Amino acid sequence: MSWAPETRADAATQFGTDAFYAALGRAFVTMCAVIPVLFLVEALDVAVGAGTLDVAGGIIPRRIDGLDGVLFSPFLHSGWDHLYGNAVPLILVGTFALAGGARRFLWSTFVIMLVSGLGVWFVGDPGTVVVGASGVVFGYLGLLFARGFVERSWWNLGVAAFIGLLYWYQIYNILPTDRAVSWQGHLCGLIGGFLAAFLFRRRR
Repeated sequence: MSWAPETRADAATQFGTDAFYAALGRAFVTMCAVIPVLFLVEALDVAVGAGTLDVAGGIIPRRIDGLDGVLFSPFLHSGWDHLYGNAVPLILVGTFALAGGARRFLWSTFVIMLVSGLGVWFVGDPGTVVVGASGVVFGYLGLLFARGFVERSWWNLGVAAFIGLLYWYQIYNILPTDRAVSWQGHLCGLIGGFLAAFLFRRRR
């Protein structure tokens, strides 16, 4: 049996279909392949001098030389503990976000990185260097949650609620409760996820 591209894409979003499980499996393998890249970057940072790459590629709020961090900071972390803390949530939310389609996943990731990064650059604490993938993690969480509403998908809404329950203790990090945590990146990432869900919604 041959499938039209639209039919195949729709089937991949329907819980319980073979196409759905296949898309979820491919997404999981892909996200698992991304994590070693982040560990390789952190190992390189340690090799050249811990923090060297962070300063070179991190976001430095309201400084032109820190604007390139909008693109590079999600690949950098302030240490192994920081990376470990982001790795598992990134695999989890990234898998479900990617399962909804590779092309819109890439565009959604770009929007999330842009909104989160620029948000940090404009309203972050001056003199700080902000790195880490947590803004993207919150963005994917917002993407799944908002996608549940804009596409009327109980599956996406349920996944977002489930992940929220797993990491409820992290949700407060969208508020200015800890100067060592970039709440601006988390909050703006969440907003970026909402925006991406609307911009790249599946039209039926």
